[in-house]
Amino acid sequence: MNSDPRQLIFSAPMSRLQIVAVAMTIVLNALDGFDVLAISFASPGIAAEWGINRAALGIVLSMELIGMAVGSVLLGNIADRIGRRKTMLGCLVGMAGGMFMATTVTGLVDLSIWRVITGLGIGGMLATINAAAAEFSNARRKHLCVSLMAIGYPVGVVFGGTIAAQLLQSYDWRSVFYLGTTMTAICIPLVYLLIPESVHWLVYKQPKGALEAINRTLKRMGHAAIDALPAMPSRPAGRRISDIFAPELLATTLILAATYFLHVMTFYYIIKWVPKIVVDMGFMASSAATVLVWTNVGGATGGAILGILTMRYNVKALTIAVLLLSTVMIVIFGNTSADLTKLSLICAVAGFCTNAGIVGLYAIFAHAYPTHVRASGTGFAVGMGRGGSVLAPIVAGFLFEAGVTLPTVSIVMGLGSTLAAGMLMLLKLRPEQPVTTQPEPAPTP
Repeated sequence: MNSDPRQLIFSAPMSRLQIVAVAMTIVLNALDGFDVLAISFASPGIAAEWGINRAALGIVLSMELIGMAVGSVLLGNIADRIGRRKTMLGCLVGMAGGMFMATTVTGLVDLSIWRVITGLGIGGMLATINAAAAEFSNARRKHLCVSLMAIGYPVGVVFGGTIAAQLLQSYDWRSVFYLGTTMTAICIPLVYLLIPESVHWLVYKQPKGALEAINRTLKRMGHAAIDALPAMPSRPAGRRISDIFAPELLATTLILAATYFLHVMTFYYIIKWVPKIVVDMGFMASSAATVLVWTNVGGATGGAILGILTMRYNVKALTIAVLLLSTVMIVIFGNTSADLTKLSLICAVAGFCTNAGIVGLYAIFAHAYPTHVRASGTGFAVGMGRGGSVLAPIVAGFLFEAGVTLPTVSIVMGLGSTLAAGMLMLLKLRPEQPVTTQPEPAPTP
């Protein structure tokens, strides 16, 4: 057979291999979710053991986010150069090493260094699996698959956090990092065995052995082999990773980066500070971890529901709606009394809205960028947007240290999502198009 294998993947029902590959991206994002939040689960114990104040704790909480910002940009670029699979494996090795070494530290500087290294792997992973989920799905379920990948983040926090809450009742904060190390190490052979290289990437880059690799993957998907690689005569010779800054994509890249930046200011305020806020209300660290788990139960639910709705409704309109609701829920959280049941419920609804916004943005990233810059575009938008995740714990920490009340801090931090909704209104997305040998059109900014 002589045809474009991307068209087969685009139009045919999803095979078992595709379903497994997408499922693994969910698992990897779940792992990312727990690895990021490990420091939040551990923060009350760290603060108590080392006697650090809120401002210093806010800086520590941001360290892996700095690594994530750099990793999203640099390693997203690498994923477009060397492939999705190799990048995933490399990121897992870095994450496992960083998580383990965090258990050996004796001060804030050492801990911060290893959290940055862990963040590098997480950031690269996020950009790579977003591209992989889109490229292993068919046309009908593309937004759903990317949305399901994105809800892996809160799912990882829920399951990992539930275990962490039990560990913290008997062991110190280091047990959280031992758990993360173990789960990360387990994923390395799973990725190696279960996820082949993306056919979309192989067709576009056409490295040595691409035809054989594509045919092996097509066979596992239940499709016939192709006789030759698709000709790409219309592909501009100068296509580069920097095309995300070309005139046709520049406005899209800037809008998406700004939107992500603003929303994650709100998202990471609730995610990073919930455990400490709950402990400061007089509850045990294990109870605080439980509230954070409920936040992410809501997040997973919100992401799943938004993903299903994208199969029928416009993803941009849905995302704008949940961004606006995110601000409302963060303000309500800031005015909630010291009652575990109320806090858990409010945080669950806040998590529903804030993570649904993240899921919607990831679906938009996958839709907005063509194959050759999909991981790079996602990585840049996420990486630059991660500035918001870095600033959120620090800004909130200094506001608290300055004596600003919880309701006021929540209003300030919640406004990020409203501003993000305003930015997203400026973006126009191209209609979904079938795969052809012609260059993929860019979205109209």
